[in-house]
Amino acid sequence: MKFPRRSGILLHPTSLPGRFGIGDLGAAAYRFVDWLAQAGQSYWQMLPLSPTGYADSPYQTLSAFAGNPMLINPEKLVEAGHLVETDLATAPSFPTERVDYGPVIQYKNRLLDQAFARFRARASTDQQEAFARFCDEQAFWLDEFALFMALKEAHALQPWHEWEPEIVTRQPGALAHWRDQLSDQIENQQYRQWQFFEQWLAVKRYANDRGIRIVGDIPIFVSMDSADVWANPHLFHFDETLQPTIISGVPPDYFSETGQLWGHPLYRWDVMAQNGYAWWIDRFRMAFTQADVTRIDHFRGFYNYWEIPADAETAIHGRWVYGPGSELFHAVTAAMGDVAIIAEDLGEFDAESRAGVDALQTEFGYPGMKVLQFAFGSGVRDPFLPHNFVADCMCYTGTHDNDTIVGWYWATSRHEERDYARKYMGRDGSDIAWDLIRLAWSSVAHTAITTVQDLLSLGHEARMNTPGTIGPPNWCWRLRPGSLTGDIAARLLELTAVYGRKA
Repeated sequence: MKFPRRSGILLHPTSLPGRFGIGDLGAAAYRFVDWLAQAGQSYWQMLPLSPTGYADSPYQTLSAFAGNPMLINPEKLVEAGHLVETDLATAPSFPTERVDYGPVIQYKNRLLDQAFARFRARASTDQQEAFARFCDEQAFWLDEFALFMALKEAHALQPWHEWEPEIVTRQPGALAHWRDQLSDQIENQQYRQWQFFEQWLAVKRYANDRGIRIVGDIPIFVSMDSADVWANPHLFHFDETLQPTIISGVPPDYFSETGQLWGHPLYRWDVMAQNGYAWWIDRFRMAFTQADVTRIDHFRGFYNYWEIPADAETAIHGRWVYGPGSELFHAVTAAMGDVAIIAEDLGEFDAESRAGVDALQTEFGYPGMKVLQFAFGSGVRDPFLPHNFVADCMCYTGTHDNDTIVGWYWATSRHEERDYARKYMGRDGSDIAWDLIRLAWSSVAHTAITTVQDLLSLGHEARMNTPGTIGPPNWCWRLRPGSLTGDIAARLLELTAVYGRKA
């Protein structure tokens, strides 16, 4: 797909303001879309919308297909008749500047249980038919996911490989028994997914109608404790006891002497190829149901990936293994046509791997990523400096894994980087966030993206995630109400018009 010259903003919905402890799909989402349109933007980019598991990370999810029920807006449930105003009257006084996930999850789960009970008792015929239609159309993933989540609740949220052997190994009798025993809980999970998609697709339509396209995100690997792995163990490298034999990670590099053990089970690409990569095609179809453009995290893994023995204590003793390469994307293109994919192609590469990933991107027209915070450390030939760009790329001031620009400039960069950045831009650094935004917008990259934190010139305290660390404050940052003003929109609109990025 050819990308026009445009720009946009990265903000995960959990970071939106609102009264229920976590950003959601209510009025604040619609206001943000209006603000994007006012500022002349074309894209709203976000992180995966999937239900989160370990450490509340959107990259450690319980399903590659489901939506996160924590994003369901309770006020929209009142409008639908599934809650009443008094149900919301006792909402706790949650922090406005961060997500406190434990209390939020408890509160939202109680509300969602109430909504489901009222729906079952009082739903109109039209609502009942709409719910049944959703369950039927999405049965290919929803049936297994709803059972998986009901089973997790019945097992005190233990990971699936710690359940009874007969359900771990998916014995037909055990599956039938649990489907019968947990029928109400299964329907509750189906209801939550129905409401998530009802609310999210309404936000997406609203955005599209105002010229805003949604950029979604696909993590290449799936979590061990997920419905995808439990329901499809034959697609992963497991032994006869359903323990992984090899896992994901990255080799030693500048940042880590022992590499990183990510721990995802690895795909059996040979098995996936036998039915034309049907699981991946279904996954891409869901991604393009939720979004207009999709970023693939760790895209290089489709060319080659680091395979580590599952019993290894570090990532040192792994090996590079070739992925499915162009065969997978030919299958995707044949099934779905020319879809808009962004390849997250960051990281350290040897010459052969870089050439292979570049060739894969070129063959299918998938732009890669340039991050300006990486640009100032290695001299004039640095590939992240704008004078070295080709137009077919996405330019980011920073991503969810970077510090904010202000945080980078004052806390996490070296003196030499700061000095070169000032010289490169001809600026004194006093307005460093907007200096880098201007640099991104003025570049030849067909798409420029910045974060809300950088628009607001926020510091290190507003960082969304620090790779290699777990738990708060990762994934907790929230936008304060009223922060995105008309003056900021006007300033961004002017930059967008000056550099030819307005539709």
